Amino acid sequence: MHQVNVFQAKTELSKLISALENGTDDEIIIARNGKPVAKLIRCEKKSAVSRIGVAKGKFRTPNDFNADDGLIEAMFVAEKA
Repeated sequence: MHQVNVFQAKTELSKLISALENGTDDEIIIARNGKPVAKLIRCEKKSAVSRIGVAKGKFRTPNDFNADDGLIEAMFVAEKA
């Protein structure tokens, strides 16, 4: 962890982010007039694997799901004259 002032954070933001990405720093404190006001930390990556199938078994398709297909088709298909 190290502390930088606001001006340095603005001019060196890319370098500060790189330091977090490569593990050089765990967190960076941004200070105004020597007083800490913000903290930059690395975001934890969330795995998409846990999202797959999250609703499995929670919804049921009714047996008559396709019962109105003919009616819906008739609304969209123009009759031939």
